[in-house]
Amino acid sequence: MSAAIHPLQRAASTPRNAQVLIEARAAAKTYRTQDGEVETLKPLDFEIRAGEFVSVIGPSGCGKSTLMKLVAGLLPLSGGELRLSGQAVRGPQTNVGIVFQSALLLPWRSVVDNILLQAEIRGLPMNAARARARQLIEMAGLAGFENKYPWQLSGGMQQRVAILRALLHDPPVLLMDEPFGALDAMTRERMNLELQRIWMAAAKTVLLITHSIPEAIFLSDRVFVMTERPGRIAAVYDIDLPRPRSLDVMGSEKFAGYARSLRAHFFAQGSLDAH
Repeated sequence: MSAAIHPLQRAASTPRNAQVLIEARAAAKTYRTQDGEVETLKPLDFEIRAGEFVSVIGPSGCGKSTLMKLVAGLLPLSGGELRLSGQAVRGPQTNVGIVFQSALLLPWRSVVDNILLQAEIRGLPMNAARARARQLIEMAGLAGFENKYPWQLSGGMQQRVAILRALLHDPPVLLMDEPFGALDAMTRERMNLELQRIWMAAAKTVLLITHSIPEAIFLSDRVFVMTERPGRIAAVYDIDLPRPRSLDVMGSEKFAGYARSLRAHFFAQGSLDAH
């Protein structure tokens, strides 16, 4: 099993010449409240390269979701710099796709119309958007459900629709904040398989926020381990498991070794809310 590595070390599975898509240099976040300043994220330094799948795990309240919102430009930095596709992040980014824990589908719109909402908001040509939506629906195994409504879909299918909506404008980066946290354990495992398949087919760079250690190991090329608030990156692990991964890999000794090492960080901090 690979040991924890420095945050800037290249993941073993990432091509050495792959473009750096997300870059943080002393990126920090402090909130101003009535009671004074609250430091949420200590200065962070990391790189995520094109095609990588990176997960961030850590205790509740450590700043994982804040980090994702900073990358998306939904929150301003308090210090340091974040760069996305070589450009400084200043304000909401148009070249990312975002998926939240809730699918946030409009109940009065069909599957295809929920996906096309992205095109309407961005003012994209609708004929091209419809053609891409059909391709995405086929890729995600939702052919035949185009005209169904959210209430006619399972929770896992609703999340697939949310992922496709985030991919419609073909962003290079997909940001995911606990997208499967509300699903039951078996559905969550199936969605891990589905996300791996979609990621491999779409060739996107993914930053996943999760509380689940098994989910992070199963999906990722690298896992960032964060400390309690104010959050900092305590360690980065390369996940050296062959792809595509089946659920059987979770029973392997190598997988168990990664899980033991990652859990050790939380036990050392005196908290363990990841599972």
